[in-house]
Amino acid sequence: MADQPTFFISEAPQPLAARMRPQTLDEIVGQKRLLGEGKILRRLVENDAISSMIFWGPPGVGKTTLAYVIARLTKSKFIDFSAVTSGIKEIREVMQEADRNRAYGQRTILFVDEIHRFNKAQQDAFLPFVEKGSIVLIGATTENPSFEVNSALLSRCKVFVLDALTEDEIVELLTRALTSPKGFGAQKTTIAPDVLRLIATFSNGDARTALSTLEMAVLNGEQTSDGATIVSRETVEQCTSRKSLLYDKNGEEHYNLISALHKSMRNSDADASLYWLARMLEAGEDPLYIARRVVRFASEDVGMADTRALQLAVAAFQGCQFIGMPECTTILAEAVVYMALAPKSNAVYVGYGAARHDALATLSQPVPLRIRNAVTNLMRDVGYGKGYQYAHDMPEKIADMQCLPDAMLGTQYYKPTTEGFERNYGERYYQIREWKEAAKKRSTGEKGENGQNERVQDA
Repeated sequence: MADQPTFFISEAPQPLAARMRPQTLDEIVGQKRLLGEGKILRRLVENDAISSMIFWGPPGVGKTTLAYVIARLTKSKFIDFSAVTSGIKEIREVMQEADRNRAYGQRTILFVDEIHRFNKAQQDAFLPFVEKGSIVLIGATTENPSFEVNSALLSRCKVFVLDALTEDEIVELLTRALTSPKGFGAQKTTIAPDVLRLIATFSNGDARTALSTLEMAVLNGEQTSDGATIVSRETVEQCTSRKSLLYDKNGEEHYNLISALHKSMRNSDADASLYWLARMLEAGEDPLYIARRVVRFASEDVGMADTRALQLAVAAFQGCQFIGMPECTTILAEAVVYMALAPKSNAVYVGYGAARHDALATLSQPVPLRIRNAVTNLMRDVGYGKGYQYAHDMPEKIADMQCLPDAMLGTQYYKPTTEGFERNYGERYYQIREWKEAAKKRSTGEKGENGQNERVQDA
């Protein structure tokens, strides 16, 4: 027997996030790339042409809400199925119900939240019912479905990537909650625009977090004699346990903090690096933004002194993508400590800057014929590839062959330091230059007083 509603259940107030759940596509905030006028997902819904699909995106972007709206607009029976509490037995029961609905001409949308939590056998149990059309499966996942969903099931589903909401979109959502009768529209609530944006910053693109924070702030706001509620910055800071940490991710403090992190790592100060990292993450900064900067640091400031730094930085970025906040904080912490303690060299960064300067100033310099690719007989006849030496055929695996344009001959852009592994790379670099210089003299009979014949380009 189905559970009967009780007096207590009917009187229990719903959370703000539940009250503000959209009923139409136009009420959904964000995802304009998919739901804007004429966009693919909107057209599928409006034409009642939906098929099985998977929504992939971070928490709080509306995956469940979108599934509810689709079911409502397509007049389908909606079954909400949890991957956390259900097994194969429950799947079969639901599939039997879907078959009965189909017999009566009603389509069933089966929404599976956290579909990545199902094992292979559980996911395979959906396949025959998806194939024969008993159900339209809509799965939601925060994990990459390429790795977490069986290929057989994935091939039968269209994957839609949902983006984290922007701060402006969160502010729009919060403003609607303050004015809507379903939200706080029935009461007079005063909250400054910068305080509203504070909540948006804290939510980090998560609509559910934003609405829950607003609800807590309003319930704890200052009550005036005329029954109005004033929500101050201090109230929001108390509700979020964030005080001076909160900052505008597009403002000056954003750039001040990332500069502090970068310069602390450059100065090999692991403790300061961890502090500035924590300041940014706990203020709501996007961890992927920080991860991208760490990748840049690995090549700009560590460079050839430790070539493993770039590998670790890229791995940290991917790790942040996989698990998100707050679990990815330790991944970033490991990365910034590694960067801080790694030997430093900006030789590659400086060398590229010098090469870029010359490249822009010498755009007319031709590629030497010997290293051009002769793909036609005409090219071969005019000398393309003539004199090319295949390095792998040489005893030393190095060819005595000029690769720079004539005007740039002898230019040195890369000036290796003696830091870390770059000492070894530097020795190799200068050995190659010396070998090529000696080989050149042997082939031309040229002799120099000090054995040097190069132009050095200062970075």
